[in-house]
Amino acid sequence: MNVQLDCIFCIQRQALEAVRLVTKDVKKQEKILKVVMAKLLEINWNSSPPDIADVVYNMIRKESKEDDPYKNIKKECNDIALGMYPELKRIVDQSSTPLLTAARLAISGNVIDYGTGNFDINKTISLEAGNKFRIDHFSEFVNNLEKAENLVYLTDNAGEIVFDKILLETIISKYKFKNIFCAVKMTPFINDTTSQDAEYIGIDRMPGVEILNIGVDGNGPDHSGKTFTDIIAENNMIISKGQRNYETLPDSEKIFFMLIAKCPFIAKELGVQQGDFILKRGSG
Repeated sequence: MNVQLDCIFCIQRQALEAVRLVTKDVKKQEKILKVVMAKLLEINWNSSPPDIADVVYNMIRKESKEDDPYKNIKKECNDIALGMYPELKRIVDQSSTPLLTAARLAISGNVIDYGTGNFDINKTISLEAGNKFRIDHFSEFVNNLEKAENLVYLTDNAGEIVFDKILLETIISKYKFKNIFCAVKMTPFINDTTSQDAEYIGIDRMPGVEILNIGVDGNGPDHSGKTFTDIIAENNMIISKGQRNYETLPDSEKIFFMLIAKCPFIAKELGVQQGDFILKRGSG
């Protein structure tokens, strides 16, 4: 998606949130923000929103000398989601359609907001129960799982990865693959999952699942590089979580995008309403 003027304000808001995490000193916050705003004036606004966000976030890391501003919040999100795990697992296990239920829960996990710390398990469960996919390629999703030899699961946020784990467990219990990869960021980027988050919630202890690091110098995932091109070429089933992956991944029929349409411009591009659940197969 091409950048909209509203995207710049959204990125500025995210920058302010990050700066307030790295320091409580208002003068330091102001200094870092001025550097960020100057950088925003320099860079090409014809870039995609994720590309601009990458530049801004790396600038904050550089100026603050804080490699992972969201470290504590990510742990909090993971702990809260892990506390929800037994109940979520029970819901899937008792469902007459466990795979569908697990897929909806995986998307509903995207409501976890690192900035509020206010999570309501009943609200999350009701989101799953009350939201059908506005774009519904679930039957194709199942058909591809039945035929796929290799599976790649591209995660999104900390906390949300616990919901992803439930979907992965449900898939693995029903289908067999030669290789299963759970893809995370190589280095910290906002509240996105890293290998530390994946290991913390137990992905590394799932039989046959390998954690795959993607991205370079915090700019990941690097979807344009040879490495990711190879990943798509070598694996015939890719599950992609979240808006950022939807914006930056190539449109391949091997990829199934799972997200809540949070951004009004992404919702418009998809032809849906804000807040709708999406399970969309790529068409390229």
